[in-house]
Amino acid sequence: MTPFSFALAHSLPEAILAAGALALVLIGALRGKARDTLSTEIAVGVLGLAILVILLGAKTDVVIYNQSFVDDGFGRFFKVLAYTGSLVSLLMAQDFLQRAKINKFEFPVLVLLSTLGMSMLISAAGLIALYLGLELMSLALYVVAAFHRDDSRATEAGLKYFVLGALSSGMLLYGASLLYGFAGTVSFAGIAAALKGPPGLGVIFGLVFLFAGLAFKMSAVPFHMWTPDVYEGAPTPVTAFFATAPKLAAVAITVRVVMTAFPGITLQWQQIVIFISILSMALGSFAAIGQTNIKRLMAYSSIGHIGFALVGLAAGTQAGVAGVLFYMSIYLVMTLGTFAAILSMRVNGRALEAITDLSGLARTDGTMAFFLAMMMFSLAGIPPLAGFFAKFYVFNAAIQAHLYILAVIGFLTSVVAAVYYLRIVKIIYFDEPAAAFDKSVPILRAVLIVTGILVTFLFAYPAPVIDAASAAAKSLF
Repeated sequence: MTPFSFALAHSLPEAILAAGALALVLIGALRGKARDTLSTEIAVGVLGLAILVILLGAKTDVVIYNQSFVDDGFGRFFKVLAYTGSLVSLLMAQDFLQRAKINKFEFPVLVLLSTLGMSMLISAAGLIALYLGLELMSLALYVVAAFHRDDSRATEAGLKYFVLGALSSGMLLYGASLLYGFAGTVSFAGIAAALKGPPGLGVIFGLVFLFAGLAFKMSAVPFHMWTPDVYEGAPTPVTAFFATAPKLAAVAITVRVVMTAFPGITLQWQQIVIFISILSMALGSFAAIGQTNIKRLMAYSSIGHIGFALVGLAAGTQAGVAGVLFYMSIYLVMTLGTFAAILSMRVNGRALEAITDLSGLARTDGTMAFFLAMMMFSLAGIPPLAGFFAKFYVFNAAIQAHLYILAVIGFLTSVVAAVYYLRIVKIIYFDEPAAAFDKSVPILRAVLIVTGILVTFLFAYPAPVIDAASAAAKSLF
């Protein structure tokens, strides 16, 4: 096997996404239709093919393309999650885009390009590859956020995300340049070899700025300010996409950076992670209590869940990383299911977003009410649902690493967060019924039921997910 074919075999999912995006641009231009659903179907097929290639392809861990791209178990695990998030988001978006008359061929193209950026980001083995993947992901997301250009809220969301995203990219680039200046290399392995012993002030500054850029993409406090406004203003399927795939990619590269580039200065980055974890859990738990818009509530919920996931990373151990991987897997399922329910909130064809619109749902649509309630219980971390086990694993890793205060704070903020999740269940089951929702789109109903079954019955057979997360975490160490 030639060096090129060897490298291509280990970056085949990225090649498939790139070829698919280019083919969609050509097909869309040749068809010349103002609105086109075929592009979405092709994009779903491309993403499905990429997932199959990862699941059935080579399982060896290699670093290719001049030590800038790594194909390992950790990357493959997160790529499957990110691709799944993109695929399901596209499926759920189709009906919404058709109703809003914005089902243009550019939308799936942008999702594919953004997913390609996520894939490159997850596999980045150096600072330059990290930045290129991040920008490819972000530039497509800026456009997707404002895709409904006739809607002032979507335009405002896109502009806010662009301005703040450009600022965060600049901060990350400044941090990367400082680290390069002190380490003399951009590869994570080279940085790890160079930064041994007590770090200098310049390295600390570089680390802080790098984390600032990554925290923005994860929507972790104190770089969360864009999240509520963008989640509320963007079209709902775009919000579902934002809450899943890009967030997973940002968490993946954060874990990879700290574990492979900074193993010699664990104490320094651990303090940063603990700080943003506590702030994210606290703000996500308390700020969501007074929300009336369910998309805005999910924004604060996602901030809180990033804080919980970072508890596992703060441990700095293999068990902690495995906890992060398991947590993000469950988070993906819970979030997709919840947004399938939100997208089903329509009366006479008009999309609704107020939490009070769910009043008495149990008496108008018992199936949707049951599975949405399971999502809320799971997000709150109530046993024996999947969300409980996700929190159990990250808190257990923190306790094993003697981070007792962090684990206690995580538990207390989780109790606070349960207030607004259980309030939604109370509204669904005990309030007077509001207007009945329109008949749900089959794909939305299917996503809600499948994800609901997964979070409800995972306790019966969690071994495959736990084993896969543990094996993926092991490849980093």
